[in-house]
Amino acid sequence: MQIGVDTARAVESKRAFILDLDDVSATALQFMLADELEVHVFPGSAQAQQHPAADRVDVLLLGASVIEAESPMVVERLQQAWPGVPVLAFGPAADAGVQAALAQGARTAIERPFKLETVRRKVNAHIGRRALLDIPVARA
Repeated sequence: MQIGVDTARAVESKRAFILDLDDVSATALQFMLADELEVHVFPGSAQAQQHPAADRVDVLLLGASVIEAESPMVVERLQQAWPGVPVLAFGPAADAGVQAALAQGARTAIERPFKLETVRRKVNAHIGRRALLDIPVARA
């Protein structure tokens, strides 16, 4: 099912890796992004680096559970493995792991609860897609 998908974006071959131990969060993000991106979900950074599609990744989404399990230094290791690829942390807004990931170099945080528009806007901004102009029309 495609929800508000720009067809030009749907045929691009952009790839996202979601790293999270929480299946609920990972599946929600996968559902929100799968219409516009090729999405792969992993329980940790080691599995992501070993995947055959790891040679071309456009964005990494790093869950609070992985940050806590692997330490905030996981951001630095991901940046070394994929130079120039944006790392976006996600989880509860006040989560210490998310805040530590931002301090270690993650570009932004996607806060739970997730909203489709917010998730897509933040991911698209970091993979170099132009923002879609949305002007509300007031009816009299």
